[in-house]
Amino acid sequence: MGGMAYNCPMIPLTISGTNLQVDDVVAVAHGRTVQLDPAAIPPMERSRRAVDELVARGEVVYGITTGFGRFKDKIISPDQVKQLQVNLVRSHAVGVGPLLPETAVRAMLVVRANTLAIGHSGVRPLVVQLLLDMLNQHIHPRIPAQGSLGASGDLAPLAHLALVLIGEGEAVVNGEVMHGRAALELGGLQPLELEAKEGLALLNGTSFMVGLGALQVRRAINLALTADIAAALTLEALHGTDRAYDGRVHAARPHPRQIDCAAFLRQLLQGSQLLRGYDPLNVQDPYTLRCVPQVHGAARDAIAYAQWVIDIELNSVNDNPIIFVDEATGQAEVISAGNFHGEPIAMAMDYMKLALTEIGNMSERRMARLVDADSNGRVLPMFLTEDGGLESGLMMAQYTAAALASENKVLVHPASADTIPSSANVEDHVSMGATAVRQAAQILDHVETIVAIELLGAAQGVDFRRQVMGEEKQLGRGTAVAYHLIRQSVPFLADDTVLAPHIEQLRRLVADGTIKWAVEAVLKSER
Repeated sequence: MGGMAYNCPMIPLTISGTNLQVDDVVAVAHGRTVQLDPAAIPPMERSRRAVDELVARGEVVYGITTGFGRFKDKIISPDQVKQLQVNLVRSHAVGVGPLLPETAVRAMLVVRANTLAIGHSGVRPLVVQLLLDMLNQHIHPRIPAQGSLGASGDLAPLAHLALVLIGEGEAVVNGEVMHGRAALELGGLQPLELEAKEGLALLNGTSFMVGLGALQVRRAINLALTADIAAALTLEALHGTDRAYDGRVHAARPHPRQIDCAAFLRQLLQGSQLLRGYDPLNVQDPYTLRCVPQVHGAARDAIAYAQWVIDIELNSVNDNPIIFVDEATGQAEVISAGNFHGEPIAMAMDYMKLALTEIGNMSERRMARLVDADSNGRVLPMFLTEDGGLESGLMMAQYTAAALASENKVLVHPASADTIPSSANVEDHVSMGATAVRQAAQILDHVETIVAIELLGAAQGVDFRRQVMGEEKQLGRGTAVAYHLIRQSVPFLADDTVLAPHIEQLRRLVADGTIKWAVEAVLKSER
């Protein structure tokens, strides 16, 4: 995505295990370099010593001196603990389906490095350093998208990531697919020889869900605000009123993000001459115009919740078992637990899916009103064309928006409502969080396109009112910025033309945050 929308500073991001945030993940996904905080090394070394001592004493500890899952009662001899870790990585690399894009792989790498850097996972600092070196050298493991149940962590995708660390599997370097060992050598790096616990620590976590979830939260924030901008531009095209956005209305029902949304709409529309004043014969607009703060505000709530969950998970220990070392005495305690379970992420992403679907539903209905003269009171011509019949105008653009909105209604079914037992019924409840994250990505793709289609229709409608109908009136302070960006990419459509390229042009402006960032910059500069 464009540098205009994502700031990737030249200063490396310091990985400490304590303060990684959503936008840090986004920046690394888009190329920011990373470095390990020296303060993270002593805690990692302490937990590593504890693992070595457990192995030396021959203590029974899950995943260190035992098998995995149903094989938890199988004791592994000290001379086999290294082979156990290699076997784990190889046997768990069962991913299928489309390969993850480079941004998603980079997000997974930085997220896994950060959680291991906390120092409760028993890995050597050089394991974390290799993950960071791979990011800096742009060595990206080839990771299939499907195979995770979202409990016991994202085992399959993380196994494909870990394969490259041990010089196996496949990676992409500068667009070229190569063997994992060759990729490391090209970057001047050495493959890991896994020690006890290290394979398990690499695999047993939520880094697929959380890495991809972080990228999607940022997209969702951008999309929600861009949908507000589209709604405001549509309101102007349809000669609507902004009276329903009055601050007093929303203070009387004080949901904070409803209030924020209404305030943003007022900013966008400030100074607009295309709005309708008080009209006793037309005192209120349809819901998809009048209730934008209520619906979009509720969607903002869901997105904010997802960001809250992801920000916590980014700095959490989510493998098993977890190693606690008393700094004063050096005594270690190993606890088998379930922090790998993806239920918090699964529910948050399902909730965000619902919010995004509703944003798409609202946008599609506004587009339907833009192209339907019978619904918009003949403010605009049917299908936004002057020569209806001979010309179809934007008729079919609304079809595409409707198709995507309807597909979302299938994808929005909560993945977290499902579960299926695995590992001979030992792992008997799973989150399906990876499915929720993947579905959220699909819904984002769809809604970014729906909003792009609405922007196409709204700009066409504004031009009909301002140019064709002779109403040379100014747009709002924020909507004017969006309108000019649209017109830099897509002209007024006087005749039927192939619309798909125009829709794609506008989708890119929505997806990379260009419209949102540009409008926000103007609104902030004029305060």
